[in-house]
Amino acid sequence: MTAETETKTEATATGSCCSPSGSCHDSSAAEAGAGTVTTVYQVSGMTCGHCEGAVSGEVSEIAGVTSVKAVASTGQVTVISEGPLDDEAVRAAVDEAGYELVGRAA
Repeated sequence: MTAETETKTEATATGSCCSPSGSCHDSSAAEAGAGTVTTVYQVSGMTCGHCEGAVSGEVSEIAGVTSVKAVASTGQVTVISEGPLDDEAVRAAVDEAGYELVGRAA
């Protein structure tokens, strides 16, 4: 392999949208970064992947939100944001998606 080929291969690997773990949406600590806030909410009514997507889509629209992961089986929605979120804004987003925000998870 020539130096030029090695450089192109390295550039391709680092230019990928996927993380080193192979996931396009790796929510590792590195993604969260310094100064971010992680909050876990309990949401009732989610039963499937469509539910997860609806809740994630609405919550991700809130200003300052950088990552959302909803899990229907547990009812938990993990939100990473640039700072503390207004729980009422999260409640409104979850309501808009058609579900109920129970509160912050214990």
